Amino acid sequence: MRNVPRPLPTSEAEIASVLDWGVALAEHDRWLRRVVSSRLGEAQSVDEVMQDVALAAVAQRSPLLDPTRVAVWLYRLAVRQVLIYRRKTGRQRSLVGRYAERGGAVNPIDAATSPLGWLVRDERQQMVQDALRRLPVRDAELFVLKYAEGYTARELAERLGVTISTIEARLHRARGRLRIELAFLAAEFEAHHHE
Repeated sequence: MRNVPRPLPTSEAEIASVLDWGVALAEHDRWLRRVVSSRLGEAQSVDEVMQDVALAAVAQRSPLLDPTRVAVWLYRLAVRQVLIYRRKTGRQRSLVGRYAERGGAVNPIDAATSPLGWLVRDERQQMVQDALRRLPVRDAELFVLKYAEGYTARELAERLGVTISTIEARLHRARGRLRIELAFLAAEFEAHHHE
């Protein structure tokens, strides 16, 4: 008797019974954290957003229809949760700003410079970080996953739901953009220190 492939689950209840969300989230946690971190630009908020991702995954707010594409689905869910978080914190900053204008206290966190600026002493590393920040978010995110996490083009294609050639083309364009930004920042640095 031939093995007949089992049909994919179609309802949310069937998918929920097939997937162990604790295991799925743990398996994808590290690279999703990098995605969230690269999009937020602030390490202290990553845990909060990752909790929101886990809650949204378990609650199936936007249902997973194909259990073979968990990585792609979680990636899109993480991006969506970052956008929601940014909107929420933007409104909070706006309220704090209006309160400060009326004579209230100023939020000390907003007055501080980037935490990365305090941690990274080497000028080259700082320049690379600055150049990455100037890149489109998708390019910076791709660099983090490729070079900090060590994912191959194939792994990135699977996780992001695109072809390998798309990943390679995006990396090629992103490297070119990074070179341009680094050259600009280096010229700016030289001009500033030789005045």
